[in-house]
Amino acid sequence: MPDPVDFRLLTLLAEMGRAAVHDVAARLGMDPREAAARLVALSASGMPLLVGVECDPNGIRAAIAAASRQQQQQQWQGYPPQYGAPQQQMPPQYQQQHPQPQYAPPQPQYAQSPQSVPFPAQQPPAAPPQQQPAAQPPAGGTWGPPQTSAWARGDQQTVKAEPVPPQKFTVGSTQQTVGLEGEQLSIQLVEVVDPADFLFTAAGYRLQEGERAVVVHTELTNRGSVPFSSLPDLYLLLVAADGQTVSKAPVSLSSRPPHRIGVQPGETAGGHTVYVLPDATEITSVRWSPRPDDPAHSLTWEIEN
Repeated sequence: MPDPVDFRLLTLLAEMGRAAVHDVAARLGMDPREAAARLVALSASGMPLLVGVECDPNGIRAAIAAASRQQQQQQWQGYPPQYGAPQQQMPPQYQQQHPQPQYAPPQPQYAQSPQSVPFPAQQPPAAPPQQQPAAQPPAGGTWGPPQTSAWARGDQQTVKAEPVPPQKFTVGSTQQTVGLEGEQLSIQLVEVVDPADFLFTAAGYRLQEGERAVVVHTELTNRGSVPFSSLPDLYLLLVAADGQTVSKAPVSLSSRPPHRIGVQPGETAGGHTVYVLPDATEITSVRWSPRPDDPAHSLTWEIEN
């Protein structure tokens, strides 16, 4: 059975009939790569839909040819004739401009006897190592001051290490992590509005009986030189007291603008994420991940109730 995200994809496709993958992903606030993967999986499972791609054939061929020429140029530029490099594999013009130096192998040095019989030259014997004077014991003796039993006291020498509690991040804290492409990211949990039913209903949406809405405001700063090309809150989850997670709802509020795809180096982008969950669910933390199976780069903020 399709999950809720697949249901939303199929519902939108049924209304549009035919659309590009990036257009479908933008309408649902998803990453185009995730939308494409889900559509391909649905098509393979028997759903009556076809996932295709269109291109400019001449443009693709020109791009492939340009990339091939650039790769060949980089290969020749990075292959200088040094220390016996095989010049027969390089063009004659390159060999004339960069002749290969000739190196003669070093000859072993031998001492000649009167009979001209070579034998290795003898090295003079090494001088015996000098003995260092023994270190003198400190004043008071090795075992402490004389006529005392301080050397036998171990209670005053024991150092107790206090456990270091883990650092706690709450609303307003900023944490740093790394994205899937090596992006250097700083993410701040600005605000958590719980409940946010009045914001949800003011935007024209309706909650079912026993449901409530939550709005989370985050800001993402790209501190590196690699562009962040995904949706900043694509895997921003609410974590309940029982360990269950709540994914974002495919809605946006006019009074709380959503995140946009992509954050360029040096820029800071903010946005609001909407969640719909059972009214009895107790939220204990907010978790951000570059992808669901990457706990090493996940960030967690605790919610103080």
